[in-house]
Amino acid sequence: MKEKLVDYTNNYKRTIFTWSLYDFANQPYPTIVITFVYSSFFTHDLAKGYANADSLWLFAISICAIIIALLSPLMGAIADRSGYRKTYLISCTWICILSSIFLYFPMQGQIFLALFLVVISNAAFEMGQVFCNSYLPDIAPKEKIGRISGYGWSLGYLGGLIALTVCLLVFYFPSNPVNPFTGNFLNKETFEHVRAMPIFIAIWFAVFSLPTFIFLKDRKIDRTKKVSIKKSYYELIKTFKEIKKYKNIVRFLIGRMLYNDAILTIFSFGGIYAREKFGWDIEMVLIFGIGLNIAAGIGAFVFGFLDDRLGAKRTIQISNYAIFIAVMIAVLASSENWFWVAGIIMGIASGPNQSASRSLMGRIIPKEKTNEFYGFYAFSGKATSFAGFLLLSIMILITGSQEIGMLVVSLLLIGGIYILSKVDDQAKQEI
Repeated sequence: MKEKLVDYTNNYKRTIFTWSLYDFANQPYPTIVITFVYSSFFTHDLAKGYANADSLWLFAISICAIIIALLSPLMGAIADRSGYRKTYLISCTWICILSSIFLYFPMQGQIFLALFLVVISNAAFEMGQVFCNSYLPDIAPKEKIGRISGYGWSLGYLGGLIALTVCLLVFYFPSNPVNPFTGNFLNKETFEHVRAMPIFIAIWFAVFSLPTFIFLKDRKIDRTKKVSIKKSYYELIKTFKEIKKYKNIVRFLIGRMLYNDAILTIFSFGGIYAREKFGWDIEMVLIFGIGLNIAAGIGAFVFGFLDDRLGAKRTIQISNYAIFIAVMIAVLASSENWFWVAGIIMGIASGPNQSASRSLMGRIIPKEKTNEFYGFYAFSGKATSFAGFLLLSIMILITGSQEIGMLVVSLLLIGGIYILSKVDDQAKQEI
């Protein structure tokens, strides 16, 4: 199928901004729901009285990871051949938005309804990331791909920071918080002020994703040929069979699979871990999240420039080592101050890790298979992430120690560092 990349020359700055704005729009979702607020609210309040609530949460995230692992390569292949990439992006966005709104309704004890909505919303969020990431090689010159990826992540962390701050000031600090959507008071005894936060981030997502949907153009593809799921599936199988021709890309994806699994698991468990270890309430978790997002935004922006100078691979490795050190500090932390040190290091390192990984992928993949390989990129990020969450869950169940669980998961990070060291970041493979 013939396809032509859109010429963005005349509207280059607007294109970069509107693409990056999607990160600004969607980042509050994982920040509020998955990492800091709703996760710790679930384990300590919504599931109060349930044994091993933290393991239940981890199991739900594992299910979501399996869904993404199964769907992302296939959806990427379909998008490559159909030309409806933005349509898929919009659909995933609105599924995430609607299911996030419904997170307001589960009350204390209704844990399985809450987990179901989390799985749906998180799966839709991650699928949207597949299609958003696939635009990067189209809109960015190779010599600027690192900094542009960094712009996106920086805006994303800025969005997360603003959302956390609004949640703290509007929903948590007031003794009688007012629902900004209805004007009624929010009942703190039923945790209504916490349950309203997903509604806020859903509205945020809907509003700030609009410029991306309006101004970001898609590839021009010959749509006279019919595109079927069956054909896309066979094309995907064909790519799997030919994958040995992309040894360097496969090596990178496997390495990323390991280090990203470790980072996702540890980062997503941060709010739960802080509440358990230091007895923090939602207020302290929100403040901690604000600090991490400031650090992550700075890290993503600064290292975006270093990515283009040092190379994406070296940037990733520096951040991986820093994250490993941060995990060791967090596990051994005897005071909240040391935990804050670990969190700031983790924040600074996580931003460039994600943006440099995305830019390295854009540098080494063939352009004609952009969506398909970004599908595999999402696959490598999710294919075994359920194992990371399950591993942490099992270790907590066996040992009763969250610290031991985190130490075991950090071994995945070491494996990723080793495999990434074998990747040639200068090779752009074609077949």
